[in-house]
Amino acid sequence: MNPRVAIVSYVSVGAYDANTVNEDEILSSILTELEIENQIVPWSDPKVDWERFSCLLIKSVWDYFDYYPEFLEWIEKMKGLGIPVMNDLDTIRWNSSKAYLLEIQERGIPTIAGKIITQKGDLNEAAISVESDTVVVKPLVSGGAKNTFKIPISELSQYEGKITKLLKDEAFLVQPFVPEVAEVGEYSLLFFNGVFSHAVLKTPAQEDFRVQHYFGGSIQEMQPSDSMLESAKKIMREFAENTLYARVDGVEINGVFHLMELELIEPYLFLGLSPKAIPNYKQALKERLL
Repeated sequence: MNPRVAIVSYVSVGAYDANTVNEDEILSSILTELEIENQIVPWSDPKVDWERFSCLLIKSVWDYFDYYPEFLEWIEKMKGLGIPVMNDLDTIRWNSSKAYLLEIQERGIPTIAGKIITQKGDLNEAAISVESDTVVVKPLVSGGAKNTFKIPISELSQYEGKITKLLKDEAFLVQPFVPEVAEVGEYSLLFFNGVFSHAVLKTPAQEDFRVQHYFGGSIQEMQPSDSMLESAKKIMREFAENTLYARVDGVEINGVFHLMELELIEPYLFLGLSPKAIPNYKQALKERLL
């Protein structure tokens, strides 16, 4: 019997999906071509009868960090129902907090990890410890560059009050600013079922440091070097085993690939950018579901 798949998405308010190709609809069309019954449903909709589905495919839960306690409750509810989920719920929970970056760094993989801060007074100490003239400060649970600040060390005191106020609600991560992101861009390598599919280079708009398209960044397909690809494959083998989809984001510093994000929850997959993307994803879904 063919599965009935829930494509798990979110209630869009235009904040994170402006000017994007609708990958939920692409995924739905791929599943339909495979003759797999499917429906796009928001994770937060209390009216959804999840037990109707034989599999949950988490695709675009792009507001999970805005409603993190509720999202964690939803994860526990889904675990209780015992419905198969891709990527699996333990992986998603682990990947939902950027504390995972410190774990990866501790395993000896070049990573832009940073320091976690939780209270007033932590910012100054953390900024000094990352040994950079400029730091990037962001929520430990975040996405879409929400509440993300690029701060020269000389101007740190001007931001201390604002960040201390934000710390009342959540922990933050202080990372060194990587000039290569602004000068060259951030690489994203996409994997389906652990197999490399395609890669892109995301370049921020002039005078910006955020590579997201909705901040004016540009994206182009590229072919990673052998060393970059091997670095990404090593990360995949150690931290993203048995994932349907994964995106390894990083930057090259002096010829060495450094991880910036390992996206295992709801990465944009650039399905409309590379001619290899949809066929590769379709094959991975076929292997998993049929």
